[in-house]
Amino acid sequence: MTLPEARIQSPGRMETSAPQPLFANPPETLGRGAAGRVPAPLESEIRAIYGRSPLYGERFALHSEPLQWSCYREIPVLTKQEIVSRGPTAFFRDYAEIERGFARKEYEYEHTSGTTSGPMTVVMEDGWWNAQTRRAYLAHPQLAPYADRPYRKCVLAPVGCSSNLCPYEDHPFPHRYFDGTVYLNLSSDPFAFPEGEWERICRELQAVKPEVVEGEPIYLSLLARALKRRQVAVPSVRTVILTYGKASLQHSRRIAEAFPGAAQVDLYGSTEAGYLFVGDAFRDNLRVVDGNAFVELVPWQPSTGDRRTVELKDVFQIQVTTRDRLAMPLLRYHTGDIVRRAPAGWRILGRERDLHFRADGAVVSAFEIDAALPEEFACWHWSLVQVSEQRWEFQYVADETAPAGLERVVAAALRGGARVTAFRRKFIQPAASGKFALLKPLAR
Repeated sequence: MTLPEARIQSPGRMETSAPQPLFANPPETLGRGAAGRVPAPLESEIRAIYGRSPLYGERFALHSEPLQWSCYREIPVLTKQEIVSRGPTAFFRDYAEIERGFARKEYEYEHTSGTTSGPMTVVMEDGWWNAQTRRAYLAHPQLAPYADRPYRKCVLAPVGCSSNLCPYEDHPFPHRYFDGTVYLNLSSDPFAFPEGEWERICRELQAVKPEVVEGEPIYLSLLARALKRRQVAVPSVRTVILTYGKASLQHSRRIAEAFPGAAQVDLYGSTEAGYLFVGDAFRDNLRVVDGNAFVELVPWQPSTGDRRTVELKDVFQIQVTTRDRLAMPLLRYHTGDIVRRAPAGWRILGRERDLHFRADGAVVSAFEIDAALPEEFACWHWSLVQVSEQRWEFQYVADETAPAGLERVVAAALRGGARVTAFRRKFIQPAASGKFALLKPLAR
């Protein structure tokens, strides 16, 4: 298996940066600006964001002259930690008006599942989430037909929210049916669902006859297991949306067995930023949801344990500037996710903290591990955990023991003398948020 080209840069070496940042949006979205000047669509959005939220003016004053790229680069990057520490009130001049808006249902709020600094409270204007979801659907031919007509959908995902966006509560089936969408699970951690819970979920799927099933990939993989054990088919399903987390090819294959013929669509985003990329699952053709955000690409040059800088070809951090967002607009927001350019579009590699570097500087993501697994190997979920500098545990949940040689091929993908031990598990525990990580390298 060949990994993308990587170089390691010595600490003393400096390189000049390009005069204009890279963006994942199509060139026509930004348009052409005068030499050194930020194109009009982006400048207009930046000035609108400054007008809507006092946060940005407090961090960096913006002059009235035409905005140059040199000035754009000086606008501080916004992080999740800053949003969590300052709270949503920092985005508004008069938060009392927002609280009155909650009472009038002009605004709504959402708690994300959490970051390293704790859960984030996101305030959004009424209708924003549905509008940006519609734009995301219109950006993909498989989802576009659902954008403007009624359809039935079932959702199976982490329960980490508290507003009417994700109405998971301990209510009987009819009271979890909102505008054609049924929210199936009542708690997080699908490995802990009792058989009676899976029985109920399978019955509700059969009763609803959804065209679309949406969910976190591990949840959907375990749903596929529950359907297989009960010999239940749901032929109405035409589309499966993989979202909320990173999917493995193993998940995709198990889901395809449960819903044969259904197209699988990868929909990437976050509560605070909305949907950012959409594409066919495992086809490396993700593209930006152009109407939702400007997605700036920053060449990713992480440091290794010995303080050398890794230069990765066509691998980027992403910084997001939301479009037409009134409440809590984001400007140069660092998502913490890494993307790789592919011939047909983009691939989401995962969270920065969930990527591993080989001794030669090449990055190892879930994609490389999937590619290394033997073709005859099948599991419902796996997680590769680094327990020391050289030792890794390949934990997996499967009906059968992994074939001989699995440990060797995974170690070969990691290189550097890595030693891998495989453990078949009954369950793999998620984080407190209900989300899972496929790769768990040691903290750098």
